[in-house]
Formats: sequence, C-alpha cells, structure tokens
Amino acid sequence: MGKGFFNVPIAVNEPVRAYAPGSEHREAIAKAYKDMYNSKLDVPMYINGKDVTTGNTKPMSPPHDHKHVIGQYHLAEKSHVEDAISTALEARKTWSQMPWEHRAGIFLKAAELIAGPYRSRINAATMMAQSKTIYQAEIDSACELIDFLRFNVQFMTEMYHDQPESTSDAWNRLEYRPLEGFVYAVSPFNFTAIAGNLPSCMALMGNVVVWKPSDSQIYSAKVIMDVFEEAGVPPGVINVVFGDPKMITDTVLASPDFSGLHFTGSTDVFKALWKQIGNNIDKYKTYPKIVGETGGKDFIVAHKTANPIQVATAIARGAFEFQGQKCSAASRAYISKSIWEDVKAQLVKDVKSFKMGAPDNMENFITAVIHEGSFDKLAKYIDQAKADKNAEIIVGGGYDKSKGYFIEPTVILTDDPKYTTMCDELFGPVITIYLYDDAKFSETLKLVDTTSDYALTGAIIAADRYAIIEATQALQNAAGNFYINDKPTGAVVGQQPFGGARGSGTNDKAGSIINLQRWVSPRMIKETFVTPTDYRYPFLGE
Repeated sequence: MGKGFFNVPIAVNEPVRAYAPGSEHREAIAKAYKDMYNSKLDVPMYINGKDVTTGNTKPMSPPHDHKHVIGQYHLAEKSHVEDAISTALEARKTWSQMPWEHRAGIFLKAAELIAGPYRSRINAATMMAQSKTIYQAEIDSACELIDFLRFNVQFMTEMYHDQPESTSDAWNRLEYRPLEGFVYAVSPFNFTAIAGNLPSCMALMGNVVVWKPSDSQIYSAKVIMDVFEEAGVPPGVINVVFGDPKMITDTVLASPDFSGLHFTGSTDVFKALWKQIGNNIDKYKTYPKIVGETGGKDFIVAHKTANPIQVATAIARGAFEFQGQKCSAASRAYISKSIWEDVKAQLVKDVKSFKMGAPDNMENFITAVIHEGSFDKLAKYIDQAKADKNAEIIVGGGYDKSKGYFIEPTVILTDDPKYTTMCDELFGPVITIYLYDDAKFSETLKLVDTTSDYALTGAIIAADRYAIIEATQALQNAAGNFYINDKPTGAVVGQQPFGGARGSGTNDKAGSIINLQRWVSPRMIKETFVTPTDYRYPFLGE
C-alpha cells in the first residue's frame, strides 16, 4: 500500500470474498446467521456513549420470515432527542479540536474491524435484517462500508492539502472547520454502508451527529455502533435515536444549533424536510447544509447493435439483484425491436432459473422485499398490469407473503412508453420494457429523458460508437451516474462517485471529496510577516 498526503496510506478497495461452497468464510457467515436467528437482540439507543432504554419497544423480524422475532428496539421520547442534541453540542467542544490525524485513526480502525473480526457479524446482520444474499451483503455491509471509511480519510487529507498560494510577505492558509452546531443523519434500509457512511463521514470532518436509522435497518445499525465504539469514537460524537420520525425530525429541526442534513431516502420526505428547514430558517445560527440522495427511475437503453445476451444479463442483474431495492436498480428499459426476441428468450430463461427464498440458503438469488407496505404496493402494480390491455407480464407476476414478503421477479412489456410502471418509482423486482423502432433511436432518447422526474442512473448498451455518443449527449441530464455497456448499478467508492440530480437528490457524490466538502466551513487565515506602519501608498507621493 502506497503513501498519500501527510503519510496517510493510499486507500484501496476492499476485495470481495467469494464465499464458495465449503469455504471457511461461508461457514463463518452461516454460523453467525444461525446464532442471530436463534437469539433475541435488545437494541438500545446510544446517547453520550451510553445505552439508553425506554421500555417502549418494537419487535424486529426478518423480511423473509416475518413471524419470527429476532429482537426489539427502544423508541425515543422527545426528551431523548433533546439529550442527543445537547450531548452532541457538548462533545463538539473537544471533538472539533481533536487533531485530524487522530480522527482519521479512529475511522481507519473502524474499517479494519469490519474487514476482520466484525465481518461475519455485520454481513449476517444485513442478511437477516434486510434480506440480502451473502454476495449482496458482502459488497455492501463489508466492502462498501470499509471503502467509505478508508477513502474518506484519503479525501480528507487531499482536502487539507489544498491550500492557497503564499508569498514572502504573508502566509495564507485554509482551515477546514467543522460546521457550527450539530448535524442530522437520516439513513435508509437498503444499504448498511450508507447507514454507516452518513454519520461517520460528517464526524470524520469534526462534526457531531444525531443519527436516525431506518426502522428496517436498526438490527445492522447496532453492529455499526458497536464497531464505532470499539474503534474509539468518543461519547456524544454520534448519537443514535429510534422512533417516530416526525417527532425526532421536528425536535432536531427546531434547534437553533441545527447546521446540516445528510439524507438518503424518498424524494417526498426529502422535499418535506427541505421545506421545513426553509420555514425554520430564521431560527438557525447558520445556513444549514442540505445533502440528499433520493429516488430513481433508472433506465437501460439497448441499441439495435447491442449484444442481446449482454442486454438480458444487464436487465437480470440490474433490475433484480437485492429484489430491485437499490436506488440505482433498473426499472424501465427501451429495447430496439430487431433484437427483442433474442433478448426476451435469454431474459425469460435467466429469470426462470432464479432461486428465491431465505438468504441463509446461499443458492438463492432472490429473497424478500423489505416489509409488508412494500409488498402490498408492488402486488397492486402487478395486478394492474395483469388487468391492463396495454401491458403484458412475460415472466414472473406471482407473490406470496404467508411466510416472507416474496415478490417474483417480474418483467412487464408495454406498448405505451408512458405506462404507469414506466414512470412511477416502484422500488422492487419489477421492470417494464418498451420496444422502439430501430429507426427511432433519437426519438426514444428524448422519451427516456422526459419520462421521469428522476435522474439517478442509466445505461446505454450498443456496439455502435456513434450511438453511444448520441445517447451520452442526449441523456446528459437524465442520470448522475451513466453506464456504457453495463448495468446501471454497482457504483464502487473511489471509482464511481454516486449521486443524481433532478428529483434524485443534490448530486453531492457519496464516495468522493465532493461530499466531504459539504461538511466543512472553511476559514481563510492570512498571517502578515512584516506589518505596515504607514497608511500612505506610493501613489500619494511624499
């Protein structure tokens, strides 16, 4: 491993483990999963370095086995949120003054704890609580979170290294101060890595945090906090509260010391938070920083020169890995008519070969969607497609929630490019395909650009370089992450900084220096070496 600025090791991406049958790593995950399944975890809140319980609890169950209880978590009252805020502000007095290299050391240690002794535990927790396959858990809760922690330290040192020019008369320097006050992290269910990164990247820059994880991710959030505590994050720096999101958010946003929001979740919630912050603007001591990554209606465009097998594979992986619950998952596709029959044959074959069930059976490619609300929403859309004359389900379409929230990977074919499921964000294993005339490629690109309010990810698959160029230019504003000859999912920290615009967020690119720059308030310091003693300039004469 090489050396970066200030002698900090240059970050490298954590290798993904294969978990081949019979391997030591696979057996370790299976044991960790079994131990969690057969025990009951009590998850307290974490305020000022202490476990806080209220006795007012909610149960936790795996999405793939929703009648089985694996634990409970404690719900906050308003006083707990107020304690989290006051505790954070008190911790800021020392944390914001801690030398940066010591903050870096804490989070680099956290990365190594996840890479080593906590790896099986955090992966098994993600499989259990969020119903991810072992591979999807590995690339998320282990590798991506490790990468966030390592690369953020590298990005921080690069930022600190960026200094203005000085002269023989004066020394000019930028101090990258943390934000004044405290910041609020609101994280989603679908990525353990995002849940860990949202609070930790702000804390790394010297900020203090109140963190509200998704109710559906609290089980693995507990592992994250255990890691941070062992790594040496001081009491009060990251405080975790659970419960009524409106009460928690209202309490946080009412504080005059609120200085920033780091959010990943739905577009509607993010818009509501932004409006609430705007309505409260006269209360705050400083203008709050607002960073959000929200929804997507992500697309694949297949040109007539595309390889049909590659197109089918991009759809199978891009639409159905983790049950289509990635922000970047493909949920609409535009395919040239001349290649459709070959694409269809391979896609139907692939989807029918998927095995679906609980993630502890590591032969399964598909597991359950996150909760009953998601299940019911998806079932409603599937039923509507079955009834509509301008839609046809070519594979899938089944669902069953008797044991777990299982939705069959479903492919809908429509002759209406503005059909409901071509426009609405579904967040599940459903993709809708529209076929276009080979000669109408340019017109189809306009459709892609104007159909959705979102602009998160998208892909063009083609062998014709001119077609690739045309799509790249025409869809410039349709996706913040654009993929050529690949599926629109799978961004890697340090390689593909992630984020979108329009209705998909502020595009502050998680996994890059751009995001960290949002969590500092630079102060310019000029030190003059020989201070003037006469106000007169030469142009005034003697």
